Amino acid sequence: MELIVTEVKTRRYDSTRRKQQAELTRNAVLAAARRRFLADGYAATTVAAVAGDAGVSIETVYKSFGGKPGLVRAIWERALSGRGDVPAPVRSDAMSATETDAEQMLRNWARLNAEVTFEVVPILLLVRAASDSDEAMAALLAESEQQRLIRMRHNARRLLKTGGVRRGLGLAQVTDILWMFSASELYEVLVLRRNWTRARYAAFIADAMAAALV
Repeated sequence: MELIVTEVKTRRYDSTRRKQQAELTRNAVLAAARRRFLADGYAATTVAAVAGDAGVSIETVYKSFGGKPGLVRAIWERALSGRGDVPAPVRSDAMSATETDAEQMLRNWARLNAEVTFEVVPILLLVRAASDSDEAMAALLAESEQQRLIRMRHNARRLLKTGGVRRGLGLAQVTDILWMFSASELYEVLVLRRNWTRARYAAFIADAMAAALV
């Protein structure tokens, strides 16, 4: 009986260790892919280069991500979570579920917006540049825009429930304003062209959304 218990414990330990190693490998591949894509562009980056940078085989990358489109998608999905231990959308919903002041809600969103934007927009700009010649990237770009619109409509509903939104603004208008201030084009103009910091960017978005909506 003791031998059976020992065997089960060993298998569980081995399974945990394999999962941990798989996660470390995945993280290494995604980090290497992000660096390569942002440095060299989508077309010039190869799976072989990513695999070499991550210290894994080409086969491992293909099995895990299915090639370059899968790598970009995985990087994009990870960036949407932001930098915190808890994904940014989860933190956003937890905040807006308890916050009753419309302006404070917007300022909280502005901080989260800046956190996610600085992670995800460089990837979206890569996707946009590749979308004219790559169907997978064009599809991902369209999906990202649709997902952002859905998210902003969700946020707009929560903002309207506070009763603090400027009179005359409905769901469609609030959604469009939130959509505008979360656009990659705004990041491109202010951060990439004018070298704004994340703090300055977040403060500007907070002030502008508050002025437009409350």
